[in-house]
Amino acid sequence: MMDQSNRPALPAEIARRRTFAIISHPDAGKTTLTEKFLLFGGAIQMAGQVRAKGEARRTRSDFMKLEQDRGISVSASAMSFDFGPYRFNLVDTPGHSDFSEDTYRTLTAVDAAIMVIDGAKGVESQTRKLFEVCRLRDLPILTFCNKMDREARDTFEIIDEIQENLAIDVTPASWPIGMGRDFLGCYDILNDRLELMDRADRNRVAESIRIDGLDDPKLAEHVPADQLKKLREELEMAKELLPAFDRKSFLEGHLTPIWFGSAINSFGVKELMSGIGDYGPEPQPQTATERQIAPEEGKVAGFVFKVQANMDPKHRDRVAFVRLASGHFERGMKLLHVRSKKPMAVSNPVLFLAADRELAEEAWAGDIIGIPNHGQLRIGDALTEGEALRFTGIPSFAPELLQTVRAGDPLKSKHLEKALMQFAEEGAAKVFKPVIGSGFIVGVVGALQFDVLASRIEIEYSLPVRFESSPFTSARWVTGPKADVEKFVNANKGHIAHDHDGDIVYLTRLQWDIDRITRDHPTLKLSATKEMMI
Repeated sequence: MMDQSNRPALPAEIARRRTFAIISHPDAGKTTLTEKFLLFGGAIQMAGQVRAKGEARRTRSDFMKLEQDRGISVSASAMSFDFGPYRFNLVDTPGHSDFSEDTYRTLTAVDAAIMVIDGAKGVESQTRKLFEVCRLRDLPILTFCNKMDREARDTFEIIDEIQENLAIDVTPASWPIGMGRDFLGCYDILNDRLELMDRADRNRVAESIRIDGLDDPKLAEHVPADQLKKLREELEMAKELLPAFDRKSFLEGHLTPIWFGSAINSFGVKELMSGIGDYGPEPQPQTATERQIAPEEGKVAGFVFKVQANMDPKHRDRVAFVRLASGHFERGMKLLHVRSKKPMAVSNPVLFLAADRELAEEAWAGDIIGIPNHGQLRIGDALTEGEALRFTGIPSFAPELLQTVRAGDPLKSKHLEKALMQFAEEGAAKVFKPVIGSGFIVGVVGALQFDVLASRIEIEYSLPVRFESSPFTSARWVTGPKADVEKFVNANKGHIAHDHDGDIVYLTRLQWDIDRITRDHPTLKLSATKEMMI
């Protein structure tokens, strides 16, 4: 992250934008929190969890059929809504451990992340993995400790665990009063307020009482004596032991403020939202190979970080999600598609306002727009007003699981090829076509993705498929001088495949093979990742 101090002031429309993602372990309450954000942002009238029957109960941000069946967010969608003077762009990350690659890519498109942890469980494995990606990018992180209305761990213990496991300083933005059944609410440290939880109506924000420091006699009217005594003691200790909030340290990614609350009871959510608005980062400069692109630049530039196919199964459309890095975009603009060097008229861009798609008349740096297209746009692509930029740092990981896939009906193998290519471009899976033999090898990062792919191929292409075990367990991209690569390919035909871009991939089941090639072919490079560029 660049030094904030010497940057020029951003145009007001850009400065009011806050683009962030929510990361968490499955079940920590991310979807519920997203819901409440939309509720308080006025984007939806009623949170999905509440008083609704059947289908209406499905949360609004999960829209693929499989997600509804499994109750997990598979596809990262973007939602924009206003909150006070701010425009929030919330990019929903798939929380399930098997969708990590998609999640990592989503984190390249945001300026901050909210980490949700469960008050009873603390820091879990998935959270740690996602957190590490945030650290790589120095993303500012706000923490929300959820489910305080259930039995939770001691507050100091939770904070310690975050500090130790994630090696980041933690500063309390609020402090819980009681927990589980006795959870009354929180003391808002940053604003010196008492926030009380309303258990009667989960969609209502309970009252907020302005007080004058911890010695204010008003506190005693609302908090029982024993709880008040404990609150004062704990806050006294917190002051001694924990750092105070420092915005610079937070923006540099060294310090995370933590709020306590209960998303399902709409408690603590508004304070967290105000925290993002008041302290969170404005749209940040984005890095390209050639130079840094600053948000205040006049010309529009942006990059594709996600492609989602068949959002509307009736039309085989794909929507490319583009993070605008600079400029003021207007509908109908012609942008240069850098990889193909062709101009592209963006006539029907989509802004996602909760679950309702609206045509975006305009968008600013920091916003995320959806561009419907028929497969021209891929992950990593740059769109600019003429400059040949290549954005860097969008990762593509080597798959950890490989399986062979065949169409149930051998006559339909052409259809299968089309379906697989589409998923490859979407970034949902790696697809390798072996040089020898028929069929395709599909590589994914987590086992559940095979189910998701099979389900989607069947729903979207009416094509039953079966996945079978493959003789290979790992894939490496091969690069090097042309003659050496050709010689290597000819000598190892049984192990060679091409990915959907036509790049050469070496498939093997043994780490020993990889070590041997590295030793015997010093001019070749075998790599486990391929940057999604050009």
